Amino acid sequence: MTQVTFEQLLDAGCHFGHLRRKWNPNMAPYIFMERNGIHIIDLYKTQAKIDEAANAVRQLARSGKKILFVATKKQAKDIVAELVQKVNMPYVTERWPGGMLTNFSTIRKAVRKMVSIDKMMASSTFNNLSKRERLQIEREREKLNKNLGSIADLSRLPSAVFVVDVIKEHIAIAEARKLNIPTFAIVDTNSNPNLIDFPIPANDDASKSIELIIGKMVEAIEEGLTERKNSRDKEDIVEDEMMDDENVMENKGEEEEKEEKRQRRPRKNVNKK
Repeated sequence: MTQVTFEQLLDAGCHFGHLRRKWNPNMAPYIFMERNGIHIIDLYKTQAKIDEAANAVRQLARSGKKILFVATKKQAKDIVAELVQKVNMPYVTERWPGGMLTNFSTIRKAVRKMVSIDKMMASSTFNNLSKRERLQIEREREKLNKNLGSIADLSRLPSAVFVVDVIKEHIAIAEARKLNIPTFAIVDTNSNPNLIDFPIPANDDASKSIELIIGKMVEAIEEGLTERKNSRDKEDIVEDEMMDDENVMENKGEEEEKEEKRQRRPRKNVNKK
């Protein structure tokens, strides 16, 4: 992954924080200065934190782990959905379903219900229903897909949660912390970085800032997935070579055993006439 540059962060407006009166004192280590009543974030620290978070998500992806992205705010939802889909990671961009993590079994039941509706709609049974019944089922399916479609492949709890806005997604963070699931987040000057395992101090309102940071996370995940694939391919090659060697040795052993039996076979006496 190419390291994000100071200029890229500056151009994306990652340095703009909130008004001084809205600041969270725990963000003090990441604030460079105050200008016209607005806090300016230290982009060198942002740069370092992006690298730290990117390395962590790359390792998770390399291990085959799932990272759940959460971004329900208007300026972030479309960006996150578009980028995260590229690496097949789950995401929530609509209202956070309460108990999504702490009551995961119930969420999975709703997903299974959506899958069963899909199967029914694809069968002849659906066509035999009345128009009113079909309409009700279609509406239910649409509602389930809107809220849960992007996490349909999440068969178990995610190994990490990445949120765009710490304050807006406070329920998601609380659930993750309760279950000791590692958290990543873009943390603005009005948020508490101490709630996050991998905080990235940056503007969480500007779409360019969000796109740049999420893009770097996705890039890191892509690298991890590629490394995982290459590693598995090498393992398959080594395994095939070992099996070939075993087959060769096995065949050699069988031939030696046959030869030994031939040598042990009693010779016939030939009487001369």
